[in-house]
Amino acid sequence: MRRIIPNALIILIFIFVTGCTSNADTVDTPLYSGKGLYVGVVGEVPKVREDQIHFTSISFDELEDYTKLSSNYDAVIIMKEHLQEADDNKYVKVYTKAGIPFFFIGATKSFMPFVLEDVSYEHSSLTNFNNNMYVTGYFHNGEKFRSWEYGIYNDKVNEPNIKSVYSQMFTTIESIKNGMYK
Repeated sequence: MRRIIPNALIILIFIFVTGCTSNADTVDTPLYSGKGLYVGVVGEVPKVREDQIHFTSISFDELEDYTKLSSNYDAVIIMKEHLQEADDNKYVKVYTKAGIPFFFIGATKSFMPFVLEDVSYEHSSLTNFNNNMYVTGYFHNGEKFRSWEYGIYNDKVNEPNIKSVYSQMFTTIESIKNGMYK
């Protein structure tokens, strides 16, 4: 009888400890549950949790015809590998006149190198307000602009946290699509 009580106590403590600990490297956030979105992507299409997001790979050449972007996409994402090219002066007009939001994945600097001529992303000292950002977003509706920064939970860049950021972005895109920022 003596052996059963200590063993049962050890098992209960183990269950309590393993059941009550959390993984400090990830956060469980809600999925984007809104309507379907059409998103153009310069670079590799990201992996997301949502099924109602429709990605289309696009090139910088396609971006240059910015008058067609808003009729084809709700937003455009530019992946980290393409940020240096994305800050070319010829794209400033795209970001400021297309009428849809742009999200720069992995941008450690402000959106400003992308929307101001002669400001280089590589040499810019314009950093995000919070250096722990993973995404910088920008939207100009023709009269005024809006920007966003999305951070990674606990600064841990991992798949669950990245997917959480995308869910937040999709909520922002839907808000713009529904006229919240007009």
